Amino acid sequence: MTRETPEAKALLSRHGEALALFTDRVHAVRPDQWDAPTPCADWSVRELVNHLAVEQLWVPPMLDGASVADLGDSLDGDLLGDDPVATWDDAAAAARTAFAAPGALDRTARLSQGPTRADAYCAQMTADAIVHAWDLSRAIGADEHLPKALVDFARREVEPYADSLAATGLFAAPVETPSGADAQTVLLAQLGRRA
Repeated sequence: MTRETPEAKALLSRHGEALALFTDRVHAVRPDQWDAPTPCADWSVRELVNHLAVEQLWVPPMLDGASVADLGDSLDGDLLGDDPVATWDDAAAAARTAFAAPGALDRTARLSQGPTRADAYCAQMTADAIVHAWDLSRAIGADEHLPKALVDFARREVEPYADSLAATGLFAAPVETPSGADAQTVLLAQLGRRA
């Protein structure tokens, strides 16, 4: 898939929208909310934002051919520093630039689960940002409604492997949803979240 294809343009558009949504929520965090709990077990608001920031910081080196082993523990720990918002903004911009570079989506990233097409990596990162935008919204009392296009994208990305996520230990068990639940509720429930 090259950058010029409609599929690549659509993916990059959704990626940009997901990052913008999460960015909006990061900018809405009040100073007294950084230690507040989130729907992610054992993560505060700061830890959630750090998780997403670190994920973005992995993108440029991974798309340049680095492996997880190459990076070692260089991106471990809290990297938000004294200005978490600016750190997030810089990390998001770096990931956005890396994925949008000519030919970047045609590359292979050497992720922890093995070689992964960069377009698939971008799709995973997009879905993660979408769902965590909801987590952050709930934690800080912001609007929890996710745009339909992003919900639909995340559902398409997650559904093929949703049933196996709880076994990884990184996700809570899926939650039952009532008949007729909307798409956002279903997405969140698949990932162990109660809307």
